[in-house]
Amino acid sequence: MGSLCPLLFPVNRFEPELITPAKPTPIETKQLSDIDDQDGLRFHFPVIMSYKNNPSMKGNDAVMVIREALSRALVYYYPLAGRLREGPNRKLMVECNGEGVLFIEANADVTLEQLGDRILPPCPVLEEFLSNPPGSDGILGCPLLLVQVTRLTCGGFIFGLRINHTMCDAVGLAKFLNAIGEMAQGADSLSMPPVWARELLNARDPPTITRRHYEYDQLLDSQGSFIAAIDQSNMAQRSFYFGPQQIRALRKHLPPHLSTCSSFELITACVWKCRTLSLRLNPKDTVRISCAVNARGKRINDLCLPSGFYGNAFSIPTVVSTVELLCASPLEYGVELVRKSKAQMDKEYMQSLADFFVIRGRPPLPMGWNVFMVSDNRHTGFGEFDVGWGRPLFAGLARAVSMISFFVRDNNQEEEFGTLVPICLPSTSLERFEEELKKMTLEHVEEISK
Repeated sequence: MGSLCPLLFPVNRFEPELITPAKPTPIETKQLSDIDDQDGLRFHFPVIMSYKNNPSMKGNDAVMVIREALSRALVYYYPLAGRLREGPNRKLMVECNGEGVLFIEANADVTLEQLGDRILPPCPVLEEFLSNPPGSDGILGCPLLLVQVTRLTCGGFIFGLRINHTMCDAVGLAKFLNAIGEMAQGADSLSMPPVWARELLNARDPPTITRRHYEYDQLLDSQGSFIAAIDQSNMAQRSFYFGPQQIRALRKHLPPHLSTCSSFELITACVWKCRTLSLRLNPKDTVRISCAVNARGKRINDLCLPSGFYGNAFSIPTVVSTVELLCASPLEYGVELVRKSKAQMDKEYMQSLADFFVIRGRPPLPMGWNVFMVSDNRHTGFGEFDVGWGRPLFAGLARAVSMISFFVRDNNQEEEFGTLVPICLPSTSLERFEEELKKMTLEHVEEISK
């Protein structure tokens, strides 16, 4: 599929309103965990979902249904209706004051059919379906959540959402969305009540760093000089599609002992190598791959996170390579490194990370082209968000951010699905990336959008 032509359509937005919990909620202050309040999570991330018309819901208005369900769900998830503030040493805490979350009702003169693949990342129509009211996207003293529900002329609607990442990760957000869905469909209580329990991911006393956290090391070149930060002036973004055909082609590059590697490991290694080749970095410099790993997994269940825990429960264990070695080696080299990255994750790694933030004062993540981070969002639970109209046609994060990419499903209606990977690079590098990817798969890898 080639580049998408621009699509212009009017959107009529109502004034943003604050949605408060449907019943009185506790007035208290809750501390975030030492994983939550790391510097690298102090931003809002956008999610977008599309829903088709459902004749069985005739007479029901999605905007009204979601507005009421959101208010009812906030009774249980009342910290999300509060405001963040900083304590000593920049420690984040949420004032649970019931001020509410921002909600925008909108109408768009366009159909799902006309939108086509524009709803997929990098979602060129995101600003239409997720407004940014002035002063709404700050970290301290601002609403923690923004929701926009936009009716379409075909009877379908778009659900756009932006949330302060310090409050929850993608899996935690999906739990909140599930609560909205249950409320929308008439439930009197939640099947999985939320649990705060942020103290489970706090630093130990005394804090002790026991693991190597490469992801926070300063970026130095082969001469020991600092690597320049990313220049955002000439950035472009496209999504690339990996379906069964592309996966089969990539697997042909691997030796027998890696034949059972996951699609995540395979695609990540491929994209990392193609990206590094496209950037034409100094062969002697070091590059890093960081893979977001969920701490709720079976391998580290000794953390004992409750099933209703909705805070940030992931880390990005990192491995390194020289540019030269990554680019010259077969694909199996990258796959082994991605596996090594994921294998670092266990209870001790999470505890060491919390201790690291407290001891080092929450250092920011280095920003440079030598860094690449990947997060798999194909199984977060976004695709199960049903407010009565059925599962969304598409559900996922809307855009990549410079050095961060994520995986989403291309179609939420089918059990068999392909993987979309948004890539953000300088324009000339993006063209080279596409060429390298074609070579790697030995067949055309479909570009979704510009």
